[in-house]
Amino acid sequence: MRRQHNAFEEREMWKFRNKKRLYLARTAAAALLLCTLAAVGSPLSYDNVSAQSSKISAAAQVDERKPVAIVIDDFGNNMSGTEEMMKLPIKITAAIMPFMPTTKKDAEEAYRLGHDVIVHMPMEPNKGLKSWLGPGALTTDLSDAEVRKRVEEAIDDVPHAIGMNNHMGSKVTADERMMRIVLSVCKERGLFFLDSRTTFKTVVPKIAKELGVPTVSNDVFLDDIYTVQHISKQIGVLRKHLESHVSCITIGHVGAPGKYTASVLHQSIPAMQPSVRFVKLTALIGGDSMNDPLILPNS
Repeated sequence: MRRQHNAFEEREMWKFRNKKRLYLARTAAAALLLCTLAAVGSPLSYDNVSAQSSKISAAAQVDERKPVAIVIDDFGNNMSGTEEMMKLPIKITAAIMPFMPTTKKDAEEAYRLGHDVIVHMPMEPNKGLKSWLGPGALTTDLSDAEVRKRVEEAIDDVPHAIGMNNHMGSKVTADERMMRIVLSVCKERGLFFLDSRTTFKTVVPKIAKELGVPTVSNDVFLDDIYTVQHISKQIGVLRKHLESHVSCITIGHVGAPGKYTASVLHQSIPAMQPSVRFVKLTALIGGDSMNDPLILPNS
């Protein structure tokens, strides 16, 4: 019952915000028109102003489609699907691993294409080998000084980075000591943090709020199973999520599922655009993006 009530409140708040934005846009447009007509000596008759204002208002209609940010993880190692993801017909957020063979190349290309670039920071999971993480990974046995050093070096290694998210990291993102250091560095460097939410025990929302670090959170993993059928199913989960939420952040990957995910996205985007506005992650910073935690096994 409480969940239904919250969904109702979110929809009402969304409607209120859109009405407010529309009113402000129309008011500003009318004021600008009056100033312009006065400057060029046009007659300020009611009919003239009304006709011109209607044209401006029509052009300034608020886009009521719900925003969706697509984040693609694991760039930086010349992985399968890299080119296809970069060339999707929308802006994405490219999460790029530091210290990898194509880290800088992928970051520069993503930036050139107008995508957001963030650091895909390797972090220790609850299960799995540390060797899976790659160079510069954060593990819970490191000292405070070493954790800080690795985070700073990772940010320096990814050109144009404006944010960070966790690669794996179910153990680290549940550790308050570790995340306090990570988020402190993000704050000092002016980066936001995307919690991939690979564990329901994440402490990111708590620590980020304490430190005043802008955060957003993943809502749907697209390709935790590497099949076209599953990825297509997850697109359906994304659309279902939007029925009761004002926005959605979804994460896919290059690598093993890369070409499959890129293909499903390429086919799905046109069908979704009448009701969905695809945005870069920065468009959702400060929004209502902290929803129910997700768990990705072995992450």
